[in-house]
Amino acid sequence: MDLSLNPNKIVDFCKKERSQLKREDLVRFVKENGIRMINFMYPADDNRLKTLNFVINSEEYLNSILTYGERVDGSSLFPFIEAGNSDLYVIPRYSTAFVDPFAEIPTLTFLASFFDKEGKPLHSSPEYTLKKACEEFKKTTGMDFYAMGELEYYVIAPDTGLFHAVDQKGYHESAPYAKFNDFRIECMDMIASTGGQIKYGHNEVGNFTLDGMIYEQNEIEFLPIPALEAADDLMIAKWIIRTNGAKKGYDVTFAPKITAGKAGSGLHIHFKIMKDGQNMMTENGHLSDIAKKAIAGILEHADAITAMGNKVPTSYFRLVPHQEAPTSICWGDRNRSVLVRVPLGWTGEIDMCSQANPLETVDLSDSPQKQTAELRSADGSADVYQLIAAMVVAARKGFENNDSLKRAEDMYVSVNIHDDSQKEKLAQLKSLPDSCEASASALERDRGVFEEADVFSPQLIDGIIRKLRNYHDADIRKETEGTHNEMMKLVRKYWHCG
Repeated sequence: MDLSLNPNKIVDFCKKERSQLKREDLVRFVKENGIRMINFMYPADDNRLKTLNFVINSEEYLNSILTYGERVDGSSLFPFIEAGNSDLYVIPRYSTAFVDPFAEIPTLTFLASFFDKEGKPLHSSPEYTLKKACEEFKKTTGMDFYAMGELEYYVIAPDTGLFHAVDQKGYHESAPYAKFNDFRIECMDMIASTGGQIKYGHNEVGNFTLDGMIYEQNEIEFLPIPALEAADDLMIAKWIIRTNGAKKGYDVTFAPKITAGKAGSGLHIHFKIMKDGQNMMTENGHLSDIAKKAIAGILEHADAITAMGNKVPTSYFRLVPHQEAPTSICWGDRNRSVLVRVPLGWTGEIDMCSQANPLETVDLSDSPQKQTAELRSADGSADVYQLIAAMVVAARKGFENNDSLKRAEDMYVSVNIHDDSQKEKLAQLKSLPDSCEASASALERDRGVFEEADVFSPQLIDGIIRKLRNYHDADIRKETEGTHNEMMKLVRKYWHCG
């Protein structure tokens, strides 16, 4: 692989792909680049990255922390760990190394994995759960599960009064009507420097002014990569966007709902199935049976997946009928009303490039393998490791179930599901849960699927169910209907979820 344009300073220095980095490479980078601090970061139960700082006292100490990691109090990170037996080890993953883009003191940062007192991977940790899910998928299907996220968020800052964008018409808006393009571009550059595989960024639909403040929705979309790396990218990206916003005095939120009548923010997850470097989602220019089996599996367990992807009560203010967010469990092509959407995938045989650029000719036999399918239900409250792990498990079940292709056919919708012509079809489809409590019940029903092959631990499932039920939000939509102030109290309470 040509690494000449790679923005990660460690990759550029070592002339190695991230997956090939060894401890000796990192020690050499530290010594020759004036690195004085080491950070370990790791996700906890609240779906946020935590940080442990080290001062480099000597090469011996540097080697020690890179090899043996450090102890942390697991009971303060995860509620399923008892305080009486709470010590965990955190060990850095060398492939995640990046230079901290915010640190004034030169700092090398790693994502770390959790290990128990016996030196085994922590059975219930989010990252290890996803790793197990991917390994079991590969074992069962002989293929690899790739994922990518569409990370939507709002930036909020004082209204200058200049060049107001049209309310709820911000899609791909440019300056001066878009106010935070430069902020987004700066964040994208930082994310790329950490190793994040970005596809593009743009303004999203949502924008409005309220009480002297501008609310502008943005999106950063990533490239499909192995599922664990995709989850890592999303965690680091959220940390960077929030931290950069705080430094500039902007409020940034990934909350699923902002206010009534305005676009909420989702966390759409695309996936594709790979084998020997080939995308298996298409066959002869059409969606493959492999893709349909994976889609069917995800749809069969979609209501339980909300327990991992929609973790706060306000998630269910976004998942309401007749909005762009889905409610009916179905799939379709290029159809934004469905739960799983199959977007355009460059499967045609027309040279569009030469039509736009008459001096160019393109060999279409080398066309990009871009076809994905997109789960549209999740939002920024998600635990991205649990969410993608649940998708991987459900997709695997699609290959194990003999009737998956028939189920895919039954759940296919060719037009907007809310169109009058689809009333009969709509009545036959299941709906997504309408509260955290309903999601917990769906997970309770399907927990055997997720615990199978030792992927999700019973302790982790118990913890998710308990947390969701503790919201006591079974009637949340009814209780807040017509009471804007009550809804906004909840929106503000979960403003910085995930």
